[in-house]
Amino acid sequence: MRKNKTSVALLVLSIAGLLFSGYLSGVKLFTSTCAFNEACPYFLGYPACYFGFVMFLLLTLFSFKLVADKAEHLEGLLGIKIVSVLGILFAGYFTFLEIPVLLKDGLGAYIFGLPTCTLGFLFYLAIAILAFFVVKPNKSEYNQTITN
Repeated sequence: MRKNKTSVALLVLSIAGLLFSGYLSGVKLFTSTCAFNEACPYFLGYPACYFGFVMFLLLTLFSFKLVADKAEHLEGLLGIKIVSVLGILFAGYFTFLEIPVLLKDGLGAYIFGLPTCTLGFLFYLAIAILAFFVVKPNKSEYNQTITN
């Protein structure tokens, strides 16, 4: 895979998700409240935004390695695919739990129009779409991986 606009787009989306989840995590860590006056979902006893931060950090690292040519392209791309699918499942679960609130209070109940977990879900979805359907490794890299 060459350094192209798509791999840069993966990096930009990953950094945006990292900043967003980092803000949510920082607010929760330092104030013990959730940002944007939303309910704060928990997973395994910890705020869900902490897990989102770790997943976006991994996506950022994998994406940076792709752009900087510091990783095997297929391995970096595989890492992005795995983490983005995990993110979709994770944030999708919490998004599903928000449906009753959306039906009761509407989109106006949220500062951004959607719950923060849904925004995270959309970031993961965009990253997965790019990784699975847009980024194509060079044939020589693919053939080299198969023969090794």
